[in-house]
Amino acid sequence: MGVLPLGSFTVAFLARNLPDKFNEAKFITFSKLVFCNVWVSFLPTYQSTNGKMMVAMEIFCILSSRTGLLGCIFIPKCSNDTLRLSYLDITMSDQSYTVYTAVYAVAWTLHEMFLVRSEMEFNIDGDKRIVHPSKLHSFLKNVHFNNSAGNQVVLDTKRKSVANYDVLNDVTFGNDTKVLVKVGEFIPQAPLGQDFIIQEKAIVWHTGKGKPPQSRCSTVCGPGFQKKAQEGKPLCCFDCAPCPEEHISNHSDADQYVKCPEDQYPNQERNQCLPKVVTFLAYEEPLGMALASLATCFSLFPALILWIFVKHKSTPIVRANNRDLSYILLISLFFCFLCSLLFIGRPTAAHCLLRQTTFGVMFTVAVSSILAKRITVVLAFRATRPGSRSRKWMGTRVPTFVVLFCTMIQVMLCAIWLLLSPPFPEADTHSDRKHIILGCNEGSLIGFYFVLGCMGVLALGSLTVAFLARNLPDTFNEAKFITFSMLVFCSVCISFLPTYQSTKGKMMVVMEIFSILSSSTGLLACIFMPKCYVILLQPHRNTRKTLKNNVKA
Repeated sequence: MGVLPLGSFTVAFLARNLPDKFNEAKFITFSKLVFCNVWVSFLPTYQSTNGKMMVAMEIFCILSSRTGLLGCIFIPKCSNDTLRLSYLDITMSDQSYTVYTAVYAVAWTLHEMFLVRSEMEFNIDGDKRIVHPSKLHSFLKNVHFNNSAGNQVVLDTKRKSVANYDVLNDVTFGNDTKVLVKVGEFIPQAPLGQDFIIQEKAIVWHTGKGKPPQSRCSTVCGPGFQKKAQEGKPLCCFDCAPCPEEHISNHSDADQYVKCPEDQYPNQERNQCLPKVVTFLAYEEPLGMALASLATCFSLFPALILWIFVKHKSTPIVRANNRDLSYILLISLFFCFLCSLLFIGRPTAAHCLLRQTTFGVMFTVAVSSILAKRITVVLAFRATRPGSRSRKWMGTRVPTFVVLFCTMIQVMLCAIWLLLSPPFPEADTHSDRKHIILGCNEGSLIGFYFVLGCMGVLALGSLTVAFLARNLPDTFNEAKFITFSMLVFCSVCISFLPTYQSTKGKMMVVMEIFSILSSSTGLLACIFMPKCYVILLQPHRNTRKTLKNNVKA
């Protein structure tokens, strides 16, 4: 160990004038002089001391010689602001200071351990001077000291480190020279918000654009879009796909979209859910107000005609057309017009139960009254034939029985419908993306179509009887008017069914109200308007003599 330092010293001394970076030969020469002086001083001292002092002298010689080598060779290469990082000078980077601190910590640990052992009363021979790593650990983990640079070194895990940390920027210049430039620091003891300091303008990025490098090959997916991975490419490469219907994403680079609740809908950008507006055919809106006004006004017409018929009940035209059936027909049409009001307003359980069934029963009464009127006319003319059996069916009982029988069938159908699967209020959140449509679910569609079918059968029956009796002598040709009114009703029903199936929400309710008003108006106008015209404007035709002349004709 003594020959090698002398050899190194001789070679370095001979090469001291050769060109060398940082004049390294001179530094090596000086470091070897320090090393030789230490060991020349150590030998006589080692021979003259015993016990603890001899061990202390050994440690001192080790530390001083190693420190001389480190300080003379490497310290001149370090600077306060920058650290050269070229290939030949990599050992002078910040890692050198870490190595130095680690060696210093081990030396400090050995010192502490030997001090503890020296206090124990026993002689230390040569074999016991060997330090095993397992015994060193218990002292090393509790080290807390200041190194020669004045920095605090803490290896105790129970204590909070007070060391500051520098943020270094690796800068490469055009001549391939690399330098670490300090651009910030971290101070654990500083207040929150001031503990981390960074100078962004001092950072030199290697992207060539003066901007931080991107860790992705795709642009940011904004709100309303979802990341969709590109097949065969890294995870940082993706496409931005718009969120599907009823879904949103309210932050950038969303991996998954979120579905809006049923009472909300996504906005146009699909980054926010907006509440749906509750809608129904209300009295306050123009369409509901117009339909309610029409229904109320039209209901006044059968009431007015009924008053006219009651006032002129003794006239031939009122008596000739079965006065009682006319009264029943007018009253049923009055309620048919008012039934349309049940379809307007916020749907409730009572409205849903009553609106279809009430109209079905009332309109069945009206159509069955027309059917009874036609049957009465047919039986009356057949009874005039000699030997006809139709005379026993003459009287007021047959028309009343026809009306009651048809009405009871419709009432039974409605009762079965309400018992098995009654209509109920329903909030439709799917037909319109921006609205919640309040309406009535008909429950059993079979029951609903059975009720409509009963009215349709009666209408077809009335149309058939009226058509067959169109050539019979009849006052004011009522058979033709009834035929036309039934044609109007059947046309409305045929148009209503496909439209009812294809519309939703308020328009479906509007179609139902329109069908009720148009069919009721058709019956009222075709049957009673000609009679009112004669009663009010041509009273000379409302006489028994005119009636007999029409029958003879």
